[in-house]
Amino acid sequence: MTQQLQDEFDSSVENAEAWMKAIQERLRINDNTKGPRSALEARLRETEKIRALEPEGSLKMDLILVKADAALRSIGEEKKHEVLSKLKDIKALWEETAIYITHCHSRIEWVWLHWSEYLKAQNEFYTWIHNMRVTLEPDIELQLGLKEKQWQLSHAQVLQNDVLNQSVLLERLLEEAASLFSRIGDPSVDEDAQKKMRVEYEGIRQEAQNRVKLLETITKEHEQYSASVNQFQSWLSGVTEKLNCCTGGATKTSAEDKLKALKEIAKDIRSGGKKWKHLENQCAEVIQNTSPLGSARLKDELEELRKALEKLKLLSSEEEERLLKIQQSESAYESQARQLEADIQQLRKDLQRLENDLDPGEGEKTEDEFVTLWKKCNATRAALAAEESKIERLKAQLKELLRFSQDVQPHAESVVSAIQQYQSVRSKTSKMSSDTETQLWRLIQNPLQSFEQWKPSVQMLLETPEPELAHIEAALAESSQFKEKLMMLQLKKDVLNNVLGEEKAESFLQEVAEASKEREILHKGLLQSKSKLQNLIMQHKNFDAGFASLQKKLSAIKAKLDLEKEPRPDLLGKKTQLQRLQMIQDDLAELAIHMEEVEKLVQSNTTHRHEMNQLSSDSQALKRSLELMIEQSEDHVQKHWAYNDKLSDLQQWISVTREKINSCQDAEGEQNTEGRLEDLERLLAEFPDKEIQLHLVEAHGQLVMENSSPEETAHVQAELDQLKESWKSLKEMATGLLKKWQLSRPVAEKKKKRAFVDSRWMSRPALHLFDVDPNHKQEKMGEGQTASTHLKLLHDFEEWLRGENTKLTKILAGTPSSEEEIKGHQSKLEELQSRVPHGQHLFEDLLHLHPVVGSSEDLEDLRYRWMLYKAKLREALSSQVGVFLSCSLLCVSQERSGGVCRFLRRACRAALPLQLLLLLLLLLAFLLPLAEDTHSCTLANNFARSFQLMLRYEGPPPT
Repeated sequence: MTQQLQDEFDSSVENAEAWMKAIQERLRINDNTKGPRSALEARLRETEKIRALEPEGSLKMDLILVKADAALRSIGEEKKHEVLSKLKDIKALWEETAIYITHCHSRIEWVWLHWSEYLKAQNEFYTWIHNMRVTLEPDIELQLGLKEKQWQLSHAQVLQNDVLNQSVLLERLLEEAASLFSRIGDPSVDEDAQKKMRVEYEGIRQEAQNRVKLLETITKEHEQYSASVNQFQSWLSGVTEKLNCCTGGATKTSAEDKLKALKEIAKDIRSGGKKWKHLENQCAEVIQNTSPLGSARLKDELEELRKALEKLKLLSSEEEERLLKIQQSESAYESQARQLEADIQQLRKDLQRLENDLDPGEGEKTEDEFVTLWKKCNATRAALAAEESKIERLKAQLKELLRFSQDVQPHAESVVSAIQQYQSVRSKTSKMSSDTETQLWRLIQNPLQSFEQWKPSVQMLLETPEPELAHIEAALAESSQFKEKLMMLQLKKDVLNNVLGEEKAESFLQEVAEASKEREILHKGLLQSKSKLQNLIMQHKNFDAGFASLQKKLSAIKAKLDLEKEPRPDLLGKKTQLQRLQMIQDDLAELAIHMEEVEKLVQSNTTHRHEMNQLSSDSQALKRSLELMIEQSEDHVQKHWAYNDKLSDLQQWISVTREKINSCQDAEGEQNTEGRLEDLERLLAEFPDKEIQLHLVEAHGQLVMENSSPEETAHVQAELDQLKESWKSLKEMATGLLKKWQLSRPVAEKKKKRAFVDSRWMSRPALHLFDVDPNHKQEKMGEGQTASTHLKLLHDFEEWLRGENTKLTKILAGTPSSEEEIKGHQSKLEELQSRVPHGQHLFEDLLHLHPVVGSSEDLEDLRYRWMLYKAKLREALSSQVGVFLSCSLLCVSQERSGGVCRFLRRACRAALPLQLLLLLLLLLAFLLPLAEDTHSCTLANNFARSFQLMLRYEGPPPT
């Protein structure tokens, strides 16, 4: 069996080796790229067939591996080396054969693909050669104009660029041909074929370049001709514009200048004929390379230029003849116009001289100056009447100039301007004469009119009961001035007769005499009033000094009061502030006495009396502000004192209670357990009252913080936080100790004691119901849905109770100071009392679920807080009624005395904490247990059901 496996292995190795050698021989025969394309393609097909046999070789190798594996398992170790050596040799031979198959096929296939791509590129190149030759063979077509020739040149340049760009493709094609020839050696890609392609390309390139050069020459000739035509047209336009300037009526140049310009234009026209001849020669050359229609257009354009030149020449000659005639008439017109202008200038100088003489000058004028100016105006009137003949002569000269064709508008305007100037000077003279007469009359009347205006003011001053001395002295000075002015008017009788006339002057002088008499009477009255005022001034010399002193004192008091508006940090500072405010009140009372002394000096002076009234009103306002600050300071001190007193009492009680609980906890012995439990229960009985006192301390602390500095506020808040912490720790200590002792006692005693505790301390969170049946607990745990409902009701009642308690605390924290505020507090408390039945209903729903759910600390704590809230509300209602009655009586008595009212209000505020303390003691008296140890449903349940009717039952509790 082993020999058979080895023979099979040897046989498969020999067969595979013979097959591989045959394949290698076939590959060696076909491994050649030389020769024509058909032979290369046949060899490619043969290599593809050989490559298709490669899977057969892989199958033979797999068979050899299977045979080798089987042989290696069955033969001994001495023959394994021979089998492995044969297996290694056959693997190497197969790898060599597979690589040879791949390389041979890839090489032949690459050469065949390279040849195919080259033939494709060669065909494209010869196709481009053919198309370009067809495009360049026809002759150049003659074009219509310059634009068409430029388009033709642009097209030829595009073709030339295309030919030049093909040089890159040609070089690459030749490189590929040389590379392919080195591999295949076929005559179709030898050097002769490459030279043939290059020669054909060079022929196309040369033909394209020649075509472009010829078209550039033709286009350049036409461009030069077009530029010359444009220049000639521009020249024609310039000459035509010059000729229009000479012939246009809007020009202001003289005929002589126009003639000179026309001679220059004629010279330019003669040179323009030579330019046209040069254009004609250029046109003949351009026509040779232009289409027949384009040639006809060029000839027509040249003929139009010739006609325009001839027309320009004719217009120039006609205009020259016309200007010669105009020049002769202008000379005669200019001589007469010069004479007219000379006469106008002379008339204007004379009028200007007369007008300058009438200049009135700047500033106010005296009476003599007005008289002189009036005389000048009369002389100017006479001179203007003599100049009227010159105006008529100017009008006649202007009529002579109208016979000429020239424009006489400027000369007419000059004549009109001269006439207007004459009229202006004449009207100015008349107006100035009348104005001077008016001003002179007004100036003469001024003293008399001023006196008539001054007289009523002096009469009023004399009728005033208390006139000022300065006004009297000013009136006396004005009276002296009027005396001098009236005397001067009486001395100017001659001037008044010349200006006004004798009758009007006589009437005016009579009015002046009457005014002088009235002035003498008023002057005497002013002198008498002056002597009276000088006597009155001596009575009020010391008023200013006293008034200034009062103002300084009042300002000093106000500054002191402003310094006391800052809040104080502690109780001592508030008391000191109150003492300083009382000292300021004494200073203000002393200032009032000084004010009464100064007021006696100003009884007859209205101004000083007004100043003292203003100072008195400021003093009264400062007094009211001071009284308000004193009242607020007393209130702040009272609140701070009440807070400190209550805080000290509560802290002392907490310390004493903590020591008692520690002493009960330290005592040992079973015999003393009953006594210690009783002592602890008595201590726990005080907790509800002290918790109410804790809330009151917090309310008083809030009032203190509202009226204290930030430092004192932080200190008070820290005291309250420390007090709450001490209360919480004391409460936890007491309740923990009570639970510990109750659990250590026998069950019977615990039941008995629980009934006793329930009769007294059912509402306190430290006492719980511990005698719950274990079976009842199991039933409670089974009622999941009932427990969920109980928890929801418990949460809702806690939220409602917390909100109501917050509202009650805010109401108690406020301190009403008026009857309206007390009524508002009373209404808020009654509103809270109206919601108590609703809260009782919620609490009863919790108690109804209590037998199902069982006892818990939350329910006991909630019972305690509910009873505490009701107690606080009843206490607040009762205390509020007493405060309302007291304040009502105080308000009635307030109408009689303001100081007594403030004292009673402060006494009422101080008595409020004492009233609350008495009510707490009364409540404790109702809550304390009876001396005898009896069991009664009234004692056990009456407190918890104090808002509902109940049955009375004497005996042990049914629970």
